[in-house]
Amino acid sequence: MPIRAVAYVSEALDLDAREIDQIVTNAAAFNLQAGVTGVLLFDGIRFLQYIEGPEDGLGIALQRVYGATSHENVIELNRGRVGRRQFPYWSMHWIRVDQMELGKVAISDWTGFARAGYDLHGRITAVDQLSLIVSPHLTT
Repeated sequence: MPIRAVAYVSEALDLDAREIDQIVTNAAAFNLQAGVTGVLLFDGIRFLQYIEGPEDGLGIALQRVYGATSHENVIELNRGRVGRRQFPYWSMHWIRVDQMELGKVAISDWTGFARAGYDLHGRITAVDQLSLIVSPHLTT
């Protein structure tokens, strides 16, 4: 079964850590049933989320994303097929990051969800940038 992925950024609406925990707990429970995995970065102002899974499960998860009242101004960075899951370990997990970290990931190259180290111009790819942020949290 092909795996598809979506990455997006959005603006958070005045949420505290407890509210984000609840949103992520609900998303994780849904995603587990839908076969969707992913990670959510939050810098206090913006979200950046990467989610992946089978097309039907991902489609329903995206309906929930677009219908959520916890954020606005959703901008997709990329959507497409991936060869394998990049983040299979969490049905959903959130990580608090600073604005610079989130910004670096957001403006990195999302083309094809590549994970190749560096692109042709010597810049680290978006998925690799995201992996650098996620790696220290894998033991939690």
